[in-house]
This record gives sequence, structure tokens and C-alpha cells, in this order.
Amino acid sequence: MKKGKKSKKAKKIGKVRSGARERNAEVIEAQIEEALLEMEYLLRKKYAIKDAESLEAAEREIAAATGRLSELILAQKVQEALDSPAMREDASEMIRSLPKKVKNQGPREVRIRTSNGGTMTIVTGYYSQKGRKIGRRKRAGIRPELILLGIYDHCTPALASEISVMAAMLSSFEETRHILEDRGIKMDADTIRTVSVRCARRARAVHEAGEGNFPETVAGCRVVISTDGGRVRIRRDKRGPKTKKGRSHYSTKWREPKLLIIYTVNEHGERSKTFSPFIDGTLRGPNAVFGLIGHYLRRLDICRADRILFVADGARWIWNRVRSLMISLGVSPGQYHELLDFYHAAEHLGKVANLQKGWKASERKTWVRRQRRLLLRGRLEEVTDAIRRVCKGRRGKKLRTERNYFIRNRKRMCYDKISDMGLPIGSGAMESAIRRVVNLRLKGASSYWLRENAEAMILLRSYYKAGRWDMLKASAFSAQSVHAT
Repeated sequence: MKKGKKSKKAKKIGKVRSGARERNAEVIEAQIEEALLEMEYLLRKKYAIKDAESLEAAEREIAAATGRLSELILAQKVQEALDSPAMREDASEMIRSLPKKVKNQGPREVRIRTSNGGTMTIVTGYYSQKGRKIGRRKRAGIRPELILLGIYDHCTPALASEISVMAAMLSSFEETRHILEDRGIKMDADTIRTVSVRCARRARAVHEAGEGNFPETVAGCRVVISTDGGRVRIRRDKRGPKTKKGRSHYSTKWREPKLLIIYTVNEHGERSKTFSPFIDGTLRGPNAVFGLIGHYLRRLDICRADRILFVADGARWIWNRVRSLMISLGVSPGQYHELLDFYHAAEHLGKVANLQKGWKASERKTWVRRQRRLLLRGRLEEVTDAIRRVCKGRRGKKLRTERNYFIRNRKRMCYDKISDMGLPIGSGAMESAIRRVVNLRLKGASSYWLRENAEAMILLRSYYKAGRWDMLKASAFSAQSVHAT
């Protein structure tokens, strides 16, 4: 056969494929007519509703019929959108923009789950990624037209968003499965996990590329920034022989996910109700979390803020990076303030008092109460002198550590000045974020996570608890996230 000419078989396949979209549209139209006839039948049907059981049966029958009709109408509208010249052109442009070449396999049928628990069948173009494999399996190709509509993992955006937010909101993937099943959406826990993790992965990829939508700014606002770490068990498989059941041995060591929070306050130091905070986190270490802080502050135009406060506990990994972060953002030294959380400082005062073995309980309380008052009044030198006196002549390592803690952080204990500026003196918002994001979802007895799953859940739950789910959803289901799939 000469080059450039197609065989009869190839031409026949091409004709079949070219008509697949039209035939599917005809099938959908016929099914809609049948569904409408069923709806008409239900309108005329006489229901013997006399108790709760009969009412529930009628409700389920009507809901199933209307749900089926809504799926078919949605399928028809989606197929029309996919067949439009504009969509075809946008899909071609997406394929050309991919870093690696893909092979056009022609139109194929695909079933998409909808938010009411049913499925719709549509026909769309399919492109395979040549030579790409995951283990023994070939890597799945892409359907650019579906990506343009935000359809990933065979789920509509509404369904995938609902699955992800429920997985972040509830205590486990299994619990999410039960709730979805009650709504008529049958899906196993592994699929729920996959949809949620991929949703988070796409959102993160869009954020890292700097393509997320940031309509807000902190210009003229009083901004508070804080960061801290939590605890979660991460599972890692061990090398060596497997168990009799063919499973790998593994370890579940504690790791420290690091979270950040950025919020604004009013003139009284109270959190602003008109600005939803930004909460995020990662398991990748201090540099990564400070990279996230820098990313958010740049997008929020932090240089135009009225006042900036960075408040945290005394961890050195935090304060060793704050100054370089502010310099990289172009924030002037007089525009921001560093503050050691007052309640952490008070806790260390209690540790100093508890190390005095010759003191009575009442003496310890009196001493701590007096030093707390002095701290709040800005009389830091008197506090450090008092600590030096109780540590004088004592060479205990614990006492020296507590003494050095106050000496090292003395420039970050100007609580009277910060209070007069209408800024908070504690990092309670950060402690609350760690409890709500990490402790109540990822941390628990006999609870451990794969690293990528934990990263995904931290992102999903952070945005959900911050009240910014719509922002994450817009990123996760945008066409820009194609490179993360």
C-alpha cells in the first residue's frame, strides 16, 4: 500500500468513529423522550400515600425518575458542548500546548458520574500518552474536551467537589462512603480517596504555577501571620521479605506537618469577619511552608498592608526565616513586627517556677502571676532579672534552657507596644487551625497515612476550615490543572 493512502478497513473505521458523536446524540434524544413519557405516567399515577413508608416509597420513585431525566438532559447539553467548533478548537490548542506528544485515538464513549448518583454516557476525543507506564499498567490518556469542562476521574465537577469536601469534613473515607450511599451515590472508599487526592493535587499544581485566582488584597489592612507544627503518623514500607499474606512490613513514625495562617484584624485586635483567613500546610519542611507563606503574601499584595505582625512560639526554625522572608517580599523593617506568643512565654515562666524545688505551690503561682503582669506592662528587663536570680548559682540544664529562651526572644516580647497598636499578642488562631485541620482528621489512635494522601488532606481540610472551598474548587477543576493529571 502506498504511503499516504488508507486501506478500506481504515476508511471504514474512520467513518464509524466520525459518526459516533452523532449516534450518541440520537440515542440520548430517544432516551429523553422515554423519560418524559415516564414522567407523564407518574403525573397521572394515583399514589396510595397513607403512612411514612408509603410516602418514602413514592418519594424514591419520583426522585429516581426525575434524576434519570436530569442526567439525560445534562448528557445532551454536554454532548452539544463537546461537539461545538469552539470546543474542538480549544481542545486542539490544549493538545498542542502539552510538553509531550500524544496520539489521537479518535472519539470514544465514556461514562461520567453525576451528582445525583447516576451516570451519563457521552462521546469525546481520546489521546493516549505513548510510552508512559505506571508499574505494569499503561498510563491513562487524556480527554482534553472533558478537562476543559472540569471533568476528571469520570466525575462531574459538582460530584468530585462534593466527594472531596465530604472527605475533608468527615472523620474517614469510609464514613464518606456511607453518607454518599445514603444519597444514592455508590462509590467505594478507595475511589473516594483517589478522587479527593487528585483534586488536591491539581489545586496545588495550579497554586504553585501562580495561576490561582486571588481577587482579594490586604492593602490598608492589619495582617497577622503565624505558623506552627502538628503531628501525624506517616506510613512507609520497609525493605525485605513480605508477610505470609504477601504484604509489606511498614513503619508508622510521627512526622510534623507545618501549617500557616494569614488573617486580618480590626482596630481592637479582633479577627475581621469580612476577610476569610488563608490556611495551608505541608509535610515538606520549614522551607516549604515559608515558601507557601511567601506565595500567599505576594498574591495578597502584602507590601501595601497597614501593619504586619508575625506571631508564633519560640521555635528557632520559624524565627530564623522570618526576616529573610520579609526582605524577599520587599517589606520594610518598620512595617512588620515579630512577637513571641504571650501564652507560650507564660508557659515557660511556669516551667521556671516548677524547677524551684524549694518553693511551695502558692509561691510558684505568686511568682508566675507577678512575672506575667510585668511582661504585659513591657517591663521585660525586670522579668529577665527575676529569672536570672532564681537561676543564679544553679547549673541545671533545664534552668539554663529556660533562661536562654527569654534572653534569646527578648526583642519579641514587646506586648504592651503590640497591644497599643491594636494587634493580638497570642497565636490562638494558629493553635485552633492545627486542632481543626490536623488533630481532628489526621491524628488519632492507630491512624496513619501515606505521605501524599496526608498532604492532600491537609490542603483540602485547610481550605474547607478557612471557608475558601470555592477558591480551591476553581483551581482544581480549571483547564490549567491538566499538567497535574
